[in-house]
Amino acid sequence: VGPYVLVTPNETRRKQLQQIAKKELDDLEQWKKEHKPGPITLVPQRLGGNESEAQVRQSQQMILMQSKYQKKQKREEYARAKKAAEEAEILKKKAIQREKAERLEVKKRQEEMQRREMLLEDQKHKTNELLNRLDVGLPKSESCQIANPGPESTAWKRSHAYKQDLREDENRRLEEMKQEQQRKAELMELKQKQEDEARTRALKNEQRSCLQSLFIFYFILRVNNAFLDRLQNKIQPNNTYHPGYTG
Repeated sequence: VGPYVLVTPNETRRKQLQQIAKKELDDLEQWKKEHKPGPITLVPQRLGGNESEAQVRQSQQMILMQSKYQKKQKREEYARAKKAAEEAEILKKKAIQREKAERLEVKKRQEEMQRREMLLEDQKHKTNELLNRLDVGLPKSESCQIANPGPESTAWKRSHAYKQDLREDENRRLEEMKQEQQRKAELMELKQKQEDEARTRALKNEQRSCLQSLFIFYFILRVNNAFLDRLQNKIQPNNTYHPGYTG
């Protein structure tokens, strides 16, 4: 323990503080006595309710039943709205996936058309190269016309006719392929239009069914509310005082 200093208490100062505190307490008691509230005077009134205990209990039970029924209706309405929103979201996702699949199918068909056209062009190019190789070493048309017809001119005519037939055949096949692709495009466009119309009709039917369901629910709710109002009006007593009843 370290060093410390002992201070002698001042008795005079202590007595002065005690006197000041006692005086303040006396003043507080005197103020309370002076500001003490007086007696309360009320006008006599007749207390008690206008309904009997049984009627009050019945009204409370009816209010409780109505609140339970309203809570049940709110829960059912919330579940129905949630289910409708989920179904709408599912239909939306299905429509998006269907559009993606259709675009992918169109892209595949276009790539197939381009591949076929490139294949035809390559085949045509190779055929022309082959015919040009066959033409090498054969006499020209002018020399064939001037000279007497021989086996070389006959071979050149055959080669020229064969080349002409090949070109006509290729042109015909190319035209047929273009017509076929055009018919497929028209059929695809018609199918897309029919699917859009069917989707629009399905959406309208769904909206109509939802509106019908909402109308039926609203009608049932109004009927139930009217029934509860009539029942409450039947059991609600008149606003008259009956002696001996307790509120």
